[in-house]
Amino acid sequence: MARFGYTLMTEQAGPKELVRHAVRAEAVGFDFEVMSDHYSPWLSEQGHAPYAWSVLGAVAYATESVGLMTYVTCPTVRYHPAVIAQKAATMQILADGRFTLGVGSGESLNEHVVGDGWPSIDTRQDMLQEAVAIIRALHSGDVVSWKGEYFDVQSARIWDLPEIPVPIAVAMSGEESVEKFGPMADCLIGVQPDSDLIRQWKHLHSRAFGLEPARRSIAQIPIAWDLDRDAAIARAYEQFRWFGGGWSVNSELPTPASFAAATQFVRKEDVAENIPCGPDLDAIVDAVSKYADAGFTDVALLQIGGDTQDRFFDEAAKPLLEALHVRLG
Repeated sequence: MARFGYTLMTEQAGPKELVRHAVRAEAVGFDFEVMSDHYSPWLSEQGHAPYAWSVLGAVAYATESVGLMTYVTCPTVRYHPAVIAQKAATMQILADGRFTLGVGSGESLNEHVVGDGWPSIDTRQDMLQEAVAIIRALHSGDVVSWKGEYFDVQSARIWDLPEIPVPIAVAMSGEESVEKFGPMADCLIGVQPDSDLIRQWKHLHSRAFGLEPARRSIAQIPIAWDLDRDAAIARAYEQFRWFGGGWSVNSELPTPASFAAATQFVRKEDVAENIPCGPDLDAIVDAVSKYADAGFTDVALLQIGGDTQDRFFDEAAKPLLEALHVRLG
């Protein structure tokens, strides 16, 4: 059965509001919750960027059964992988086994702030591969010393390890990245409803682990639910017009001002063509269906607009989940 998630978007709500949204999302029936890990919002109109890991700890304490996940954290520039290994292990203990560590090669928007520059995409992917290997080694409980091409670790050990190991989900976008990251990933994160990507992921997993089926494949889609479609389009345009740039562009721009300049010619109708806007729940189900049809097992919804979350929970979330389960469950 398909699983449906809710996005705790740190760029559009403060830390206390995010915890409250997490509790409400669990109460209305979402299967899992994903949280972005950003130092800056994409656009200044979004207006927030609290520290994700502190919020996740509070969410783990405030919720009971819903799955939790970073979507995604970059364990290579702003964070050292040894620190991510410790944070993920602690989160898994706090969440009683509900946590998945989602990782990716990052965006300049969040990583340039520590002043170490922004490597090329090939270098970033090599760094990510090494970082995941370090995290895996530390999660074994052994004392780890590592001198690699990009990272050094000296006599490190994670002292508080969870009984349930932390699954690692890795963002992948094509054949080369699946070949590179698939063997070390428990789950796949994808940004497009690409059936070839899922087919390759399943084939690699079967080749590596015999007849065991591939594990979770997780996607995310933005929506702008609102009873007023024009208001929904205006909100999506104001806060999410950056979305159409694509990952190859979005990963390179360093500041919200850069995203504002890069999207100055995007039109409202362009946003409305790519993001379901308004009260039509069937349109949202159709958008999710593209990912389910491609073979994704999990799809997280991102309701645009921090101040619209309560109305979304009150009026749309339950009937939307019912419609999703009828069509895709």
